[in-house]
Amino acid sequence: MIRSWMVIGAVAFLVALAANFFTRGDRRWFQHLRRPGWLTFEPLIPIIWTIIFICGAWSAYLVWEANPGANFTWLLMGCYLLLEIVTVAYNPVMFRTRSLKVGTILGGTGVIIGLLLALTVLPISGWAALLLVPYLLWSPIGTYTTWVMMHLNPADV
Repeated sequence: MIRSWMVIGAVAFLVALAANFFTRGDRRWFQHLRRPGWLTFEPLIPIIWTIIFICGAWSAYLVWEANPGANFTWLLMGCYLLLEIVTVAYNPVMFRTRSLKVGTILGGTGVIIGLLLALTVLPISGWAALLLVPYLLWSPIGTYTTWVMMHLNPADV
């Protein structure tokens, strides 16, 4: 039998793969951008996001298990999916448009969705809300970093 955690994990993994839809030229564009001097943790970003996505999937699993199959639970699963899609869209959309402003907007949108989702799931499962805290802490850092880069690279706004 297929378990709910397997479905949630598979969906999260498949959506996360979409983050890789960009070309070498897109990557070169991003690599040549000026960065703030304090951005020393850039090599850790893939590991950080992997942990955040695992926490998000685990959060969704806890919410699902609290009331499996209910209409509101399905709505919340859609919100988790929306949050992941907006988050994963950051790289390919920003790279394709070559616009740090688009990246900042996507990052800010993710922060708002994440906060609303955490507040909504808090009464259902405190642990599910707590598992969204890494996203709520890290996503604003990424959004702020992109915003700073926008000012360091005015031609790429």
